Amino acid sequence: MSKEKKKVGRPKFKIDYEAVRKLAAIMCTQEEIASFLGCSVDTLQRDETFCGLYKEGRETGKMSLRRMQFKHAEKNPQMAMFLGKVYLKQRENAPEGNEERINEVKEFLVKVKEVANDGTSGDKQQTSWIYKKC
Repeated sequence: MSKEKKKVGRPKFKIDYEAVRKLAAIMCTQEEIASFLGCSVDTLQRDETFCGLYKEGRETGKMSLRRMQFKHAEKNPQMAMFLGKVYLKQRENAPEGNEERINEVKEFLVKVKEVANDGTSGDKQQTSWIYKKC
């Protein structure tokens, strides 16, 4: 008689991978998917197939969302501005890196105020320098 090895412990949980793909595509969290499947998040995270499908599903969801945003941006200027800020790094503020130019403008404004406070037009050279900086 041969001895059969008796399996010890809990039976392996079978993950519905198609459900995982669909739930991940609508941006469900791992906690939500675990709750739907009736297992723990740890059980899902130990499964390599789950991890791959989860990432793939999330990326599909992101692409779908992006596609809808771009379609919506055709009719909605606010959405177009939002997408420009997110994807093209467009900003409403002055871009960084112009500190030198900003300092030049500040110096120019200080000199203009000085000339205005003196009540004189200043000599011709000083005035021409101010206008050249603009």
